[in-house]
Amino acid sequence: QLQLAESGGALGQPGGSLSLSCAASGRILGFYTVAWFRQAPGKEREGVSCISSRRGVTNYADSVKGRFSISRDNAKNTVYLQMNSLKPEDTAVYYCAATGRLDCQFSNEYDYWGQGTQVTVSS
Repeated sequence: QLQLAESGGALGQPGGSLSLSCAASGRILGFYTVAWFRQAPGKEREGVSCISSRRGVTNYADSVKGRFSISRDNAKNTVYLQMNSLKPEDTAVYYCAATGRLDCQFSNEYDYWGQGTQVTVSS
């Protein structure tokens, strides 16, 4: 069973940076396509970024393009989300999720989810 654990959530300043980690255990994360989702209070969950399993193809929501960057370190069984130029509207609980599908789409059915990590952007 694949288990995911997010970390790195914190209080960030507008214009600042935060880095989130999604560490996997139980299985090799490199075999899975991994996505980051977020959910703000009173809003629906939305896809933020994903990275495919084999070719490392990435995808980003329009709201974070040019500011966020997803990467994976297979040796550490971890996927990262580097968040730069933070905005107050980035405030949300961020979740990582994994699927056995090869393509990087937010609409995929993701079978494994972490517990989430809180990101708050405020001055």
